[in-house]
Amino acid sequence: MGRFYLTTPIYYVNDAPHMGHAYTTLNGDAICRWRRLHGDDVFYLTGTDEHGLKVQRAAESNNLTPVEQADRTSRRFREAWDLLNIAYDDFIRTTEERHHLSVQTLMSRCNENGYIYKDSYEGHYCVSCEAYYNPSDLEGGNCPIHERPLEPMAEENYFFRLSAFRDRLLEWFDSTPDNISPEGYRNEAEALVRAGLEDLSVSRTSINWGVQVPWDADHVFYVWYDALINYATGVGYGADPERFADWWPATRHLIGKDIIRFHCVYWPAMLMAADVSPLPKLHVHGWLLLSGAKMAKTSLNQITPADLAESLGVDELRYSVLRDNPFGPDSDFSFEGLVQRCNTDLANGLGNLLQRVSAVVVSSCGSAVPAPDPDSPLADVTAAAYEAAAAAWDRVQPSVALESTWRIVRETNEYLQGRQPWKMRPGAELDAVLGDALEALRIVAVLAYPAMPDSCEEIWRRIGMQTPLAQERLPDAARWRGRPEGREVRLGQPLFPRLSPQ
Repeated sequence: MGRFYLTTPIYYVNDAPHMGHAYTTLNGDAICRWRRLHGDDVFYLTGTDEHGLKVQRAAESNNLTPVEQADRTSRRFREAWDLLNIAYDDFIRTTEERHHLSVQTLMSRCNENGYIYKDSYEGHYCVSCEAYYNPSDLEGGNCPIHERPLEPMAEENYFFRLSAFRDRLLEWFDSTPDNISPEGYRNEAEALVRAGLEDLSVSRTSINWGVQVPWDADHVFYVWYDALINYATGVGYGADPERFADWWPATRHLIGKDIIRFHCVYWPAMLMAADVSPLPKLHVHGWLLLSGAKMAKTSLNQITPADLAESLGVDELRYSVLRDNPFGPDSDFSFEGLVQRCNTDLANGLGNLLQRVSAVVVSSCGSAVPAPDPDSPLADVTAAAYEAAAAAWDRVQPSVALESTWRIVRETNEYLQGRQPWKMRPGAELDAVLGDALEALRIVAVLAYPAMPDSCEEIWRRIGMQTPLAQERLPDAARWRGRPEGREVRLGQPLFPRLSPQ
């Protein structure tokens, strides 16, 4: 058993959550549930980014104060994550006092170590990105991410000596080949460092909605530097040194590809400047695309988690999003695709398997669970599926892990189709077939639990298991084994009704 500290990005409170946010958060939740099944001490952090010009302007457009805007939208993120059954351990808000302390502590350390200085700055600024861009970064004069014109800005700022960290960052890349995954994003981050690093503006005087610079009351920290430090705040940086020392070495960040520069270059340099080690590992994913365009709050193509959960069901949405959108590359996302996945894998696959096995056990075995055959061909199938799924979860590839798990579903359905237990007379042969199928269902419930916790707990209950599935521990829970005493199968309504694409 070990520690496992996982974070999502913190999400801007300028507007409501959409499925792009949910994708990252669902992946994180599933990964943490998988680690908990192994008995790891897990801490899962998510939250909201509440400072900066973008939030201030959103508040003004809604006739709210920045605090009111932050309170309202942060609550909407909590509601969305509760709806999707996200088992986070902490929800951080950058307006909290604990975070202000953490930011001021880390940036003061950077300043004391000689990596902060004051200068004037003039450049082109994207409010949506909360970032300055060099002319060479622009596409047709527009922000390369949001495809909008940038705003010219000029003011006195404090700067971070990012240029001083080129060699140290390259040494980190050379010495830690698994620091960023998948490899393509790691190569992209390393290329940014090798291309040369310029010092960065880290404060503002033009707004006051932010964390105050402790050595200069006229400045607040620029939102990106404030936001990045939330990962340290979440485990006690600046307030609880012992807790921070226990958890920080286990840190992993989940991020989208559009924030690689900030997380894979700026953030490790800031940690180096503040003498914080070790550096975290990062796992990067692509965009969910609707008709080839990135899903975003500010676009008309956004889809809300609440709408989809109402149409599909919470676990159906969780499963189909994780199964159909590999962690790493961009992937196409559509309601029709979600429905097809739910009908194929859940209604026709797992749900049908549960229903027909349960029906035959209740009618032919008096609901008593038969013992599986130790030499069943499904024993080897489940063993291989577990090994493949475990390796995929460890690589942060939930879609691959679920594909491996559904090999058990497919092969068990084929096993039943070949033997047709619904046509057999009661006896040893029927008992062996049904015992095998129920044991396969038990193992599927364990392996699919991170994606569909409530549905898998219901499968667990229907096949007669007495203790909560969440208390099971891998790898023992995935081993083919004999019949526990006192188990009775319960027959219920179909767990996954077929969905209409309309």
